[in-house]
Amino acid sequence: MTTIPDRIRDLLADETRALLYLATTMPDGTPQLTPVWFNFDGEYILINAAAGRVKDRNMRERPYVACLIMDPDNHFRYVQIRGPVVEITEAGADDHGRDLTFKYLGHRNRDYTGETRVIYKIRPDHVWCAG
Repeated sequence: MTTIPDRIRDLLADETRALLYLATTMPDGTPQLTPVWFNFDGEYILINAAAGRVKDRNMRERPYVACLIMDPDNHFRYVQIRGPVVEITEAGADDHGRDLTFKYLGHRNRDYTGETRVIYKIRPDHVWCAG
């Protein structure tokens, strides 16, 4: 695992509210890109999605991803992270989704009726910074 450099750790902080652009690989080898909400536990990138979506299927079948997090105030400053999805779990996923809703929207009023939420834990193996 690669250490996240101090100079870009603020991009991973909840207060920054930056989006993470998640790249997964489709069955035919082509890339698939999705903007997602995320948080960082000090070691791993955590994202949350509904089971069965394209990114969910891709991460289960091909669990190596690339991420880009751009500074919302300076688009020339960003970090690229690549690494494996080391854990996929439904445990605590509804609460995690509500935590992300609070981070990005300022409330926890999120209804997941009819969805199975999943947390994906990504280990940063390669980190590259710009800006």
